[in-house]
Amino acid sequence: MPNRLIHETSPYLLQHAHNPVDWYAWGDEALERASAEDKPILLSIGYSACHWCHVMEHESFENDAIAGLMNDNFVNIKVDREERPDLDQVYMNAVQAMTGSGGWPMTVFLLPTGEPFYGGTYFPPEDRYGRPGFPRVLLNVAKAYREKRDDIEGSARLIRGQLNRQLQSAAGSGAIAPELLDDAARVVAARFDPREGGFGGAPKFPPSMTIDFLLRYHHRTGDAHVLHMATFTLDKMAYGGLYDQVGGGFHRYSTDDRWLVPHFEKMLYDNALLARAYLNAYRLTRNPLYRRITEEVLDFIVREMRDANGGFYSTQDADSEGVEGKFYVWDLREFQQVVSPDTELLAHYFDVSEHGNWEHHNILNIGRPPELFCRLEKISADELQTKVAAARQKLYGAREKRVRPGRDEKILTDWNGLALGAFADAAAYLGRDDYRQIAEANAEFVFTKLWDDERLLHSFKDGRARFNAYLDDYANIADGLLSLYQLTFDERWLRRAETLADRIVNRFWDPDHGGFYFTASDHEALISRTKDFFDNATPSGNSVAADVLLRLGALLDRSDFRQKGEQLLASIANLLAEHPSGFGRMLAAVDYQLGPSMEIAVTGGNEPFVSAFRQHYLPRAVIAAGQTETIALLRGRPPVNGKPTAFVCENLVCKRPVTDVAEFEGQIACPTPCAPDET
Repeated sequence: MPNRLIHETSPYLLQHAHNPVDWYAWGDEALERASAEDKPILLSIGYSACHWCHVMEHESFENDAIAGLMNDNFVNIKVDREERPDLDQVYMNAVQAMTGSGGWPMTVFLLPTGEPFYGGTYFPPEDRYGRPGFPRVLLNVAKAYREKRDDIEGSARLIRGQLNRQLQSAAGSGAIAPELLDDAARVVAARFDPREGGFGGAPKFPPSMTIDFLLRYHHRTGDAHVLHMATFTLDKMAYGGLYDQVGGGFHRYSTDDRWLVPHFEKMLYDNALLARAYLNAYRLTRNPLYRRITEEVLDFIVREMRDANGGFYSTQDADSEGVEGKFYVWDLREFQQVVSPDTELLAHYFDVSEHGNWEHHNILNIGRPPELFCRLEKISADELQTKVAAARQKLYGAREKRVRPGRDEKILTDWNGLALGAFADAAAYLGRDDYRQIAEANAEFVFTKLWDDERLLHSFKDGRARFNAYLDDYANIADGLLSLYQLTFDERWLRRAETLADRIVNRFWDPDHGGFYFTASDHEALISRTKDFFDNATPSGNSVAADVLLRLGALLDRSDFRQKGEQLLASIANLLAEHPSGFGRMLAAVDYQLGPSMEIAVTGGNEPFVSAFRQHYLPRAVIAAGQTETIALLRGRPPVNGKPTAFVCENLVCKRPVTDVAEFEGQIACPTPCAPDET
């Protein structure tokens, strides 16, 4: 018989709907039962693509004896961290405070009030891996709750107090100075792996936001080594097993330091962030590899992660038929049969051998850059490209006959915002009108399915939109809409971004210490209201909000937006100075605030000025175009002599308007810092 989770929309919760555990979803029913029966709460948090979450389910939650211990002694609550990141943040902070580390699956024991008193991550079904067995943990916690209540409640008070102190001490005001960017570049350089790219050792996560910072820093300073760190890492990831050489798209992370053996799940957010990183590298260097990877990643998202209504799904699992990576790996004989007749050449190119490069199987990767491979094999680049393209098509067709990994088809607003921005930017800078259509369809989906005329919702699945949106939802969608406006110059997207920015300022701002809370002022009350500044696997909502507010302030002449963005950065200046490498996305906002920023208005016809603008990598520029007087940057700037006219300003001080494209290009390509001449 299914348990209560059968009525949920989360694929992760539904995976547990037939466990013998008497699971609840988070909500009043579970909390009220815990209080009425005076039982502790066992809170289990994970997500559908989490390998060890599946392991713990199979070992413990499907075990009748262990489930009996859980049901007898606890009120059991299962949470999908992707649906409820607010709960995940609160209790992850608590587990880290208690144990010094965290991860998923996360197992936390709570008082009926929701206050944590003990926790950990994965527990095996018996003592092993240096971890206590889950049954022993259950019995000991239940006994302590019955017999040592004062100690348990004292521990909960200490943990709650520590969480509140962490929040209060998380920031400190200071000045934002260019030296902060210099320090960040030095810290990143100290961790750079000159042999394999990336930063630090195994496991290696794709550092998309750090790469974007390095590209910006190179543009600002001309530092060649900084550019090398970015491009060398991009090359290594693109040629490695981290990248799906057959179907496009990046896996979650590399378990080794060579980008060869990935954890095979694919996340929407990784691929959206990496598509933007490769796109920005292409804009700066014009390396065709970066354009190819950008397009292959986005095409993968369209082909395998897009809902018919325009939303984007969350994840693809690592496992297929219960085996991690089975869908993606090859043995030599199968590979040769598929790619015939060029078997020897292509096996060499993709590093396929009889003994394999991972557990007697082969993860396709490109061990030598194609230009070097061509010299060694005495083959032209065009001929190699033709053979490789044909092989990829054959391999993809053969692989599609396999059992595909599971897919989490819930649609998350914040991750969709990241994808929206990637598609809009790629449409603008690669001239892909199909990407424009995809971006617009996604924005329409968000405002049709996830907006109730007053607020955003966080998750959509099976026709149901649920959960009040978080800071990251508002910030990422606003960022994506800003890119969509600067692609189409359709004012409705700009106004929707402005509406979301107003909600951020009015509902999330901390008036006492600065910065934005993760949850809105009218959100469900939890034991702690968290505030996150660090950029982790995804950019923090504070990072994106700061950047969006500064850029919207310039486009719309909203001094309140600019002030909030500046106040946010000032409120964490000390944190930025202490840990600069932890703020890849926040450093983009710092870079913009320090300037020189560029504001460009085009009136009397968008072309050819907009086309010329898009040929340049200008990370500190915003652009508006059209005839409307309702957009501040366009107001009072009529065409000169009836001709299309461009107005270029730096830090809100404007050069003389121009009607000649060559002169316009000279203005926007002026070496930094430009010396503006006032009109």
